[in-house]
Amino acid sequence: MLQARAEGKLSGLAGEGKPLPDHPEVAFVDPGLAVGYRIMAEHGALPEEITLRKELETAKAAYALLTDPAAKRSAMARIAALDMKLAIATEARRRFMR
Repeated sequence: MLQARAEGKLSGLAGEGKPLPDHPEVAFVDPGLAVGYRIMAEHGALPEEITLRKELETAKAAYALLTDPAAKRSAMARIAALDMKLAIATEARRRFMR
């Protein structure tokens, strides 16, 4: 890399001088799968597991803002359903990777 840099081969690339993009979804998967997930994300496709994690995060944040008991129950049911779907998707990936 130092040689390529010295030869100017790393100049003028897309994103030069900008921070690396944040990929918080990779914190939830092993490093081997993270690369594949990143490539998929860059092309507009995310695995169901990552999509469900994001939905679950959003649902939990929305729940924290609720004050009405009926709305809280409904939101908790949604969180439970998303959590179950996530567990199923995670287990399916684990079984597939064996």
